[in-house]
Amino acid sequence: MDRLAALEIFVRVVDTGSFSAAARHQRIGQPAVSKAVVQLEKWLGVSLLMRSTRSVVPTEAGRIFYERAKRTIEEADEAVVAARGSASGLSGKLRVSTSVCLGRLHVIPNLPAFLAEHPALDIDLVLDDRNVDLVNEGIDVALRVGAMPDSNMTARRIAEGRSIVVATPAYLQRWGTPMSPSDLSSHQAIIYTRGSGGESWKFRKGAAEVSVVLQGRLKVTASEGLREAVNCGMGLAVSMEWNFSPELKSGKVVAVLEDWVLPSTNLSAVYPTGRLASTKARAFVSFVEGFMAQPDSVSPQRETYRHENADARRNVSRISHGPR
Repeated sequence: MDRLAALEIFVRVVDTGSFSAAARHQRIGQPAVSKAVVQLEKWLGVSLLMRSTRSVVPTEAGRIFYERAKRTIEEADEAVVAARGSASGLSGKLRVSTSVCLGRLHVIPNLPAFLAEHPALDIDLVLDDRNVDLVNEGIDVALRVGAMPDSNMTARRIAEGRSIVVATPAYLQRWGTPMSPSDLSSHQAIIYTRGSGGESWKFRKGAAEVSVVLQGRLKVTASEGLREAVNCGMGLAVSMEWNFSPELKSGKVVAVLEDWVLPSTNLSAVYPTGRLASTKARAFVSFVEGFMAQPDSVSPQRETYRHENADARRNVSRISHGPR
C-alpha cells in the first residue's frame, strides 16, 4: 500500500464527504478509493469512517487521524516545493477563515492578484463573524480582528487598525456634530456587540481621558449590520476604520472626534493549535499583510470635513467665551 497516496485519498473523502467525489477528484475509480480506506483501517486497526447511503463522516478516531494525515500531506508538498526551490509553486487548496466585512471589503478585492500569481492554488474562503473552530472546520489560517480568545493558538499580528466614530453627513446635519466624547451620550448609537468595546469606550487626548457609555436602540452582532445601519443614517457608531473604507473615501460616511484617540485593534493571522503553518498559508498571510498594513489614503471629502469640523469648534468657542 502506498501510504502517502492512501492518506491523500482518505483526506479527500473526508473533505468531500463522498467516495465518488473523492474518486472524481483523484481521477481514479471508486473501488480504488474504497480499497485504500479499507487498507488504512486494517493497518491502523480502527474504523475511520461511518458510512451510510447518504453520507460519509469520520469517526472520532477518523477526525484525529484526518488532522494528522492532512498535515503529513502538506508537509510532503512543502518538501517538494523546497526541493524545487520555487516560491511560486503553490498548489492545492488553502482554506481561510475571516469575518464577512473584512473578507468582502479587503480580502476578496485583492484576491485576483494572489490567484494570478499562483494559478495552481485554490482558496476556500470561509466568511463568518464568529470565531470558527479551526481544527474541526479544517481551516489552514484565520484572519481575526481583536484580542485572541484562546492563548494556545499560534497567532501573528499583521496589521494595526484605528477605531473611529463614524456617521453620515445627513445624520450629523440633523442631530448635530459631537464636539467632545461626552456629547455622544445625547446621540443615537448603533452598537456592535461582538467586537471589543461594545457600549463602553475610553477616549484619550494627550493627558486627558474620558470614558463614555454609548446610548442606542439598535444593537447588532455582525459588522455588515453595523455598516448598513450607519449608512442608512440610523445613528453614529464606533468602528474599525477598515469597516468603512469605501464610504470614508467617497464621503458617504465621515469620521468625527478625530482629535481624540480610541484603543486600536490588531489584525492577526491565526493558525490551528499544534500545526505548522504551510508555505501556502504563510504566503497568503504575507500577501494580506502587504495591503492591510498600508493605511487608507484620506479622501478630499474627509479632509474638507476635518477642516470644517475644526472651524465649527472655533466658532463654538467664540460664542461661548466671547471674542478674544
